[in-house]
Amino acid sequence: MENTKYTRAKERVEEIKAFYGKVASAIVTILIVAAINYYLNEWRHAWFLWVVFGLSISLFFKANKIFNLNPFMNRDWEERKLQEFLQQEESRKRWN
Repeated sequence: MENTKYTRAKERVEEIKAFYGKVASAIVTILIVAAINYYLNEWRHAWFLWVVFGLSISLFFKANKIFNLNPFMNRDWEERKLQEFLQQEESRKRWN
């Protein structure tokens, strides 16, 4: 029991660490694309904002999943559903 808690906590820390890595990567990507955009047309056509928009949506959904920002289908909901299905399966086995 204690080992599974540690394993889950470690997985969560790894998820958060990976998320922060993706945020840093997105910032570097945006800076590079913005620099290219400025070099090519001095932001007369700010097409780099499409990259910002796409990366922002991606990071939003990743943050939503990792930090449980969705109140309807968060980790607690997943755990409750998992337990519910396990109980259903167990009761089926008893009656068969």
